[in-house]
Amino acid sequence: MLPSLTATSRSSLLSPFLALLVVASVSLTACGDDANGGTGAGGASGARTVSGGAGGGSGDTSSAAGSTSASAGSAGTDAKDPPPAPIDPSSGPAAGNPAGKCAIPDEAKLADVSAPRTVVGDGSPASCTSEAVVAAVAKGGVITFSCGPDPLTIVLKETAKIVNDTGPEIVIDGGGKITLSGDGKRRILYQNTCDEKQKWTTSHCQDQDHPRLVVQNLTFVDGNSTGQLEEGGGGGAILVRGGRLRIVNSRFFRNQCEPTGPDLGGASVRVLSQSENKPVYVVGSTFGGQQGFGNTCSNGAGLSSIGVSTTVINSLFSHNQAIGAGANPAKDGKPGGGSGGAIYNDGNSFTLTLCGVLMEDNSANEGGGALFFVSNDRSGSLIIKDSILRRNPSKGFETKGYPGIFVLAKGDPDTSGSTLE
Repeated sequence: MLPSLTATSRSSLLSPFLALLVVASVSLTACGDDANGGTGAGGASGARTVSGGAGGGSGDTSSAAGSTSASAGSAGTDAKDPPPAPIDPSSGPAAGNPAGKCAIPDEAKLADVSAPRTVVGDGSPASCTSEAVVAAVAKGGVITFSCGPDPLTIVLKETAKIVNDTGPEIVIDGGGKITLSGDGKRRILYQNTCDEKQKWTTSHCQDQDHPRLVVQNLTFVDGNSTGQLEEGGGGGAILVRGGRLRIVNSRFFRNQCEPTGPDLGGASVRVLSQSENKPVYVVGSTFGGQQGFGNTCSNGAGLSSIGVSTTVINSLFSHNQAIGAGANPAKDGKPGGGSGGAIYNDGNSFTLTLCGVLMEDNSANEGGGALFFVSNDRSGSLIIKDSILRRNPSKGFETKGYPGIFVLAKGDPDTSGSTLE
């Protein structure tokens, strides 16, 4: 069998964290309840819905004072749980932070979709079914949609899974009109180079340069990975292990993963292993964005990763919540989690770079209302440039002088041109 990151990462990332609390300059001031408000933006109405045919352990801390209990858990996958009330994605906030003006490197820009391998739909909304989406993703290559002139939500009946030998480039482009919904019951999109069922294509699945997945001009809503514990869980909308991932001009609304637990996260996106330690790019995208659209998970309601570098450009994170309780390792009598309201990063040598990013009104029951960043061997770097982080309460602990952030890195964060409050 090929190696399992779930097993290896947890053993390699465990650290005697409690002994480091003194040198971490942790502020233990409880920050109160979530702030209201945000950056709500209006949108076009009249979206339609199609449901398809028949057919680480990480460096958290358990000794921080002032932490609060987790809020009620997210809706699970139990059939007795009612599906979430529908929301109209077209009325939600637009993709990205309009005030973000950071340059976008060529490798992070929109992919060319002028010659698609598959076009989902024949021009009518009824033709754009769950089955058509799942089949297109399995076929790979460039995927576009022809579903009529209006915004459309496609409710998936099963998770769309990438087959690893159908690339190397796999691009899913919604044209700014398509929303993929997990119906509050399932993960939406799955890529795993170490999953034999999706085909092994090299002898070193943890570090291969394909598939190179791009999701662009799409909205992901009501993804839910609760109870889906592949690779340790998490990734309510998207779970990726291996290859590469790029997200451009996309939106993530009301996705969720396990409500408690110490070493899982990513209500929206969970990433493990990227080729040659190259970064995940997230460009011009929105996670939450206004009241009622936020994402929730035990940790990292927007993005979560272990040992993966991420570069986030001109994007918006708001009203996302890390709802776990007990931190990591979990306090006695607590299930663990509750860190990184917007982003949760853990591992050794990796970098998180934010540029032109707005983070506001996110919260964490434990540490890092906005960001939780822990490099266990202190070789990682946190860079926050030309960004605004405000009103991101850490209800348990955060690093002194960096409101909304808990960080252990090789040095102080680079916050040039940024506002932290």
